[in-house]
Amino acid sequence: MRRNGHRCSWRFSLLIAVVSTLAAPSSAEAPSAQKPKPATPVAHAPQKPVYASLAQGWHVPVEGRAAPIDANARPMLVLAAINTNERLELSALSDNGGFVAHDLDRAAHLLRDPRAGNEHPVEPRLLDAIYRIQRKFGAQEIRVISAYRTPRANGGSNHGKGRAVDLVVPGTSDESVATFARDMGFMGVGVYPVSGFVHVDVRDRSYFWLDSSAPGKKNRERGVLSDLAQRSDAAALGRGERGVPTLAVLADVDAAREEHVASLVNATPADEDDDDWSP
Repeated sequence: MRRNGHRCSWRFSLLIAVVSTLAAPSSAEAPSAQKPKPATPVAHAPQKPVYASLAQGWHVPVEGRAAPIDANARPMLVLAAINTNERLELSALSDNGGFVAHDLDRAAHLLRDPRAGNEHPVEPRLLDAIYRIQRKFGAQEIRVISAYRTPRANGGSNHGKGRAVDLVVPGTSDESVATFARDMGFMGVGVYPVSGFVHVDVRDRSYFWLDSSAPGKKNRERGVLSDLAQRSDAAALGRGERGVPTLAVLADVDAAREEHVASLVNATPADEDDDDWSP
């Protein structure tokens, strides 16, 4: 019996040894050879897009600078092109705008497509609208982000007709600029809060919109304030103003310009509410 008990005890000890050997890690699985745990990612603060910093700079006025005054004691229209660093000063013929043919040509050159170098005659009423915006806010200049763009195939943008400009008024919020432009009548006014500018164009029927897309991205346009657009056009008609036809063929461009300037000189300035902006 003791022999059998000894044999059982030996077998039991051998079984324990085998199990322990199998459970122990092999040399290939030594702790030093184990795969390290992936490092916990370090959280970085999101970087501000480059265009956001640029747009912020566009809105900062130059300290101590003011729009020059012409011989008639009127502020001159000052256009500053962001893409070409060109600057142009133009004298208006009345408080409502109006510019001679030579100055319209100079403006068309500054407002050209900087990518292709193409120029297009600028619609006189567009310059009048920009001038009114500058005078409204007492701005030192109007900063042009984009104006004429060479039309693509089947393109119908007012940028391709010399009737539109994307602009910034330094020292003034884009929403304040848009609020004033919407009251002019026969205007297209678009606010681009992400891109950081206001689109202004002249047309035969007002239309206002908001576009939250970033530069180079697909448009995310949403129409707004349709009732205000109708009221603004009606008020403009009451002041004797007219919209710019979608398609216009002029037999005598100089005669049409002179008629337009005469209407500006004889026009009564629109009522302006100064409560929506701060100098």
